[in-house]
Amino acid sequence: MKHHDINADSIAKLMDIFYNKVRKNQQLGPIFNGKIGTDDKSWNAHKQKIGGFWRANLLGEQTYNGYPLKAHLELDPFPREFFDTWLALFEESLREVYDNADCYTQILQRAQIIAQRFQKILYDFPH
Repeated sequence: MKHHDINADSIAKLMDIFYNKVRKNQQLGPIFNGKIGTDDKSWNAHKQKIGGFWRANLLGEQTYNGYPLKAHLELDPFPREFFDTWLALFEESLREVYDNADCYTQILQRAQIIAQRFQKILYDFPH
């Protein structure tokens, strides 16, 4: 069943669907599995953490303590194009979760802004 509203349940479903795709993806899977681990317990903790990030961003909940940019800066270098893969999987997952175009568009635009910001810092500025 698809969701009509952005809420904690729909965000949790989005995390499940999206990260199941990421884990299996040929480009992203090795990066994420290398950082997070390959066991379900580690992935569930990651989904909880990133779900908190999205609840904070979309619902205003104070549910996230972390520095997402720092985590990405600590990764081994990877091709910039992988952000396109990440966004494509994210958009595909949004379509599976939401039947409301406003919700889908709001979250996708936020994801695109975050991806652009991270790319600028990771690739356009020396660090």
